[in-house]
Order: sequence, then structure tokens, then C-alpha cells
Amino acid sequence: MYLRFVIETHDEDSRERQGLFQAVADLRDGGHLSKDEQLIVKGTFRWFNKNLPVPTRFSRSSKRSAKAVAISWFKPAAAECIQNMQELASILYAHDIPVKVIKTRRPGYIVYEDNYQIVAQPFSGRK
Repeated sequence: MYLRFVIETHDEDSRERQGLFQAVADLRDGGHLSKDEQLIVKGTFRWFNKNLPVPTRFSRSSKRSAKAVAISWFKPAAAECIQNMQELASILYAHDIPVKVIKTRRPGYIVYEDNYQIVAQPFSGRK
């Protein structure tokens, strides 16, 4: 079972619900966070940059011009990552942006995997 934290806004490229990293970054970049929230986001992003490998692929295609449409999912064993996602979720909730955790056994075509996450290109026609 894989886990993904999302909001209702859809990503233009993947057409899937937007993940929390982008949602929180949008709030931050739009100047909508308090100083305390900015510190939490900075610390949480720093933790992820230090502890979560950056995926090397976001497309099934090896072509340089391939659209990056794959999305990231946490493995259930990534407990610390999931706990840190709750920090980001709390900031979104404070701004009246509901967060949903979706679960699946079939995320799509896996294009990247490490100990904590997979990146998968959704199956076509999946809802």
C-alpha cells in the first residue's frame, strides 16, 4: 500500500491532485505564511532535503523532452517522512486547505524507487 498526501487542486502536468510540497511552496511563495509558519516550512523542507532522496526520474520515457507526469508515493515504512508530512498538512489546514491521504496498491508504472518512496506514472484512464 502506498500513501500520497494531496489537496483538491490539480497539477497542470500530471492532471493529478497536487501534493503538499507544491501546495505549501505556493503558499510560501505567495507571501501567505506567518513568520512562525515560514520557520516550520523551512525546517521541514530542510529535513526532507537531508533525509529523502531526490527521485532521478519522473517519466517512463528516457527522452530528454518527455513530460514529467509521474507522481511520488510514500511507502508505509517511511514513518518519519509521513510524520513530517503531517507538519505540512497542519499549515495547509490553518489556511483552510483540506488535505487528504490517498492509498493505493496500484499507483501506476513505477519509474523510480528507493527505501522511502516510489515515483509512478499513473495508468491511463485511471480515476
